[in-house]
Amino acid sequence: MTSHLTFTPLAIPTMMHIFSKLVGVAAATQVALAAPQHGYGGGGRTLRFTNSGTFQISVFEDLHYGEAEDLVWGPQQDVNSTRVMNSILDDEHPQLVVLNGDLITGENTYKQNSTNYVNEIVQPLLQRNLAWASTYGNHDSDFNLSRYEILQREQSWTLSLTRQDVHTSTAGVSNYWLPVHGSNGDQKVPELLLWFFDSRGGNYYQQTTSDGKSVTQPNFVDQSVVDWFTATRAQLCSKYGKDVPSLAFVHIPVNAMLAFQQSKNDTGVRLHYEPGINDDDPLAQQGYAQGQGDVSGTVATYGGQDIPFMQALLDTPNLISVFSGHDHGDDWCFKWDSKLPGMNLTGNGLDLCFGRHSGYGGYGSWTRGSRQILVTEQQLKHNIAETWVRLETGEVSGSVTLNGTYGRDYYPAVADTSSS
Repeated sequence: MTSHLTFTPLAIPTMMHIFSKLVGVAAATQVALAAPQHGYGGGGRTLRFTNSGTFQISVFEDLHYGEAEDLVWGPQQDVNSTRVMNSILDDEHPQLVVLNGDLITGENTYKQNSTNYVNEIVQPLLQRNLAWASTYGNHDSDFNLSRYEILQREQSWTLSLTRQDVHTSTAGVSNYWLPVHGSNGDQKVPELLLWFFDSRGGNYYQQTTSDGKSVTQPNFVDQSVVDWFTATRAQLCSKYGKDVPSLAFVHIPVNAMLAFQQSKNDTGVRLHYEPGINDDDPLAQQGYAQGQGDVSGTVATYGGQDIPFMQALLDTPNLISVFSGHDHGDDWCFKWDSKLPGMNLTGNGLDLCFGRHSGYGGYGSWTRGSRQILVTEQQLKHNIAETWVRLETGEVSGSVTLNGTYGRDYYPAVADTSSS
């Protein structure tokens, strides 16, 4: 069973990452508003709503390619994960795929071939001419695996929209935004914004402590990213003349999800009001870490590390929902509309959702699947989104409407099943 990462709060990298020599280091408050010269990520691909006014995203969480490549069962897991992606994409027809963290299990890979697994991961997308965007997770950083090099590999394909907008030494990599334009062809003001954040974690690439152990990386969204987010958000509002509705993606969930899960007295995760599996209980949030690779056994307790990020999310007008993975045994959504136990922040109605464990790598045998997100141009006027999980079996699980009454609306319970 692959456990969650280890994070030593006082661990600091002993040298700047090799890649920083190539990209440079920006000030913490520097904002990169402009998209790359070759479109929003690569190849000039512009995301837009269909002619019928819909935009659908398929989210693949925790694929964990590259485990035990020297054994029979390791490569077979990757074959199974690719089968899951193909099956779901045959059933769904999204306009975008989001790879929401832990693409690769870095502690199991070798330096000379670790990013080659990206080639395997994106084959189902290349075959369908599907654009994709990634966030990186804790297992995407380790002694032999660099999230910077994952980005370089991704950007070798024009269908990849993943990029790096924040270049501070502590920011991680996959922090950026994407616009989705309307079906009317207006290229000036998008109908929807997509935000992507790097919650970091894992171990620093090719770095060791004095006693030869890997150097752990903090596992929460950094303050420099929060500064970039708030400044970029304000400048986009000024540029477009309004706060465009948005969705956000980050691999490790924020503490509000744990606080909701642990709340009692007929609140917390309820079978018919927040339908989904709830087997990672308690879940592991940003700032908490336990075990990864050669530092397994070290535990970091939660200490409010994600409070600035949560506040920034709450302060974002028209942010509909935030989607996370990391905890393989959870796939529910909840509406954060109150002050949760143990927290000083008060929710404003923001919906927070888990995806579904998509890969055969990583811990757990729950039936694999992919969270689907559907928004329409009409629904965006009311900040509404539809979401469900498409299972590898072809079944639909936990279909809900994220609207003003979510959390009060009654839904069928979700079956807790395992892959054969």
